[in-house]
Amino acid sequence: MDISTSSFHRAHKVSLLRRQPSSPVNSVSVIGFSLPRITSPSLDKCRRKRSSFGVVRACVAVEEKTRTAIIRIGTRGSPLALAQAYETQAKLQAKHPELTSEGAIHIEIIKTTGDKILSQPLADIGGKGLFTKEIDEALINGHIDIAVHSMKDVPTYLPEKTILPCNLVREDVRDAFICLTAASLAELPAGSVVGTASLRRKSQILHKYPSLAVEENFRGNVQTRLSKLQGGKVHATLLALAGLKRLSMTENVASVLSLDEMLPAVAQGAIGIACRTEDDKMASYLASLNHEETRLAVACERAFLETLDGSCRTPIAGYAAKDEEGNCYFRGLVASPDGTRVLETSRKGPYVFEDMVKMGKDAGQELLSLAGPGFFGN
Repeated sequence: MDISTSSFHRAHKVSLLRRQPSSPVNSVSVIGFSLPRITSPSLDKCRRKRSSFGVVRACVAVEEKTRTAIIRIGTRGSPLALAQAYETQAKLQAKHPELTSEGAIHIEIIKTTGDKILSQPLADIGGKGLFTKEIDEALINGHIDIAVHSMKDVPTYLPEKTILPCNLVREDVRDAFICLTAASLAELPAGSVVGTASLRRKSQILHKYPSLAVEENFRGNVQTRLSKLQGGKVHATLLALAGLKRLSMTENVASVLSLDEMLPAVAQGAIGIACRTEDDKMASYLASLNHEETRLAVACERAFLETLDGSCRTPIAGYAAKDEEGNCYFRGLVASPDGTRVLETSRKGPYVFEDMVKMGKDAGQELLSLAGPGFFGN
């Protein structure tokens, strides 16, 4: 379903905390903020809750089911992250009948640093891999077999002993405008506050609409941010349309921003799935799910990001796609956080991995040169 506009007046009655559709998950368990040193995290958790009602016995049963699963999927615990894990599970089961039996797939929920620290803007926390580090550790340590990530959260480097050979079909890359009183950013009165934790969105908003204000510490999952909007903490917010589609929450959208108005984050709308380097069995499963057009586009964008050495403190946007002639068309952008400086470039070339990676790197080098010393000083 392509959404260019929605019935704005329906946005006055926003459905904020929509119940997620049930998914045929064989089993689910949780790993907390710090990964246990022993090989049985869920069993260890249960031992700490020993009682006379057989809790430990029940948890041992869960642990045994986890051990016998053919594939253990690691994911964050937000509704969107789980929706992506369920999508991965469904695609695996559709391709491989042996994975449809009870207990064949287990989903392990892992809390990451980014999930734990919600009181500060992402740019203030610093570092890379805020939403992936603990999941990567679980993969390397053998607690899970594959890791499902939102690609825009994945650092441009991968941890040793891991590979990311699979991208699912990409969703809509655009950003959605959500507001109870206006149908677009252009309609917001001067002084209106837009909530977003993304410096990319902040810089592009302020560049085009300098009369608006931005609340940076606007964090939380999709439902939390929509709830804050309805509670009056801000006048409007922007969310990735891909996430709203995956959560079946597009009724909240007042309008969709064009790529000219808001260039997306690198790899926005793409799901990536990682496994251990030497795990040929999992690599084979993932190869059956990979969407090559998406993988190449993401590789181009990430080459651009890597060249700029982007972090949460640098507003960077990039998007690669196949044009009508079958070529790759790439657009890239860097900006100052306050939006006063925005530098853009574009490239066009063959839709081939090596060429696309070269385009991304070349575009990054151009913007580095244009930006000059101090532009990326944070």
